[in-house]
Amino acid sequence: MTTTDQAAARNEREAREEVRRKLLGAWELVSYTATSADGQLIHPFGPRPYGLIVYTPQGYMTAQLGRSDRAPLASARLEDAAPDELAQAATGYLAYGGPFEVTAPTTVEHHVTTSLLPNWISRSQIRTVTFQGTLLKLSVTTPTRLWGADRTAELTWNRLT
Repeated sequence: MTTTDQAAARNEREAREEVRRKLLGAWELVSYTATSADGQLIHPFGPRPYGLIVYTPQGYMTAQLGRSDRAPLASARLEDAAPDELAQAATGYLAYGGPFEVTAPTTVEHHVTTSLLPNWISRSQIRTVTFQGTLLKLSVTTPTRLWGADRTAELTWNRLT
């Protein structure tokens, strides 16, 4: 490896570590939008979603987000809720977590070990990372099938800690 290659590799490592440091802490969801190729913008969890994403120094992350207009269950006990109530509650909510890794200066991979969606377990969720002041923007790296069309999703988070 040449001196130039070594310097480039060191710069890449340092850039990844800087992104990792910036991610650490708790973030509150500000917006969740998804745009189709023809420019149609939707809000998958409504105009005022709520959520929390946390990145720990030990290399773990957890994210939870949902619709602010989810109806409460008729019962205070989860096991007493009707199946249709549970299905409706789950449709407006997403939760997952596991180890994370900054793989490039603009990319984070969430290695999912627990999720509301069983299909996500043992898979990686890859996100493009952008920082703007106190905001963190996480975007899917390629269009994803969301609500009937291939869309590019973007979640904007505001730093809490």
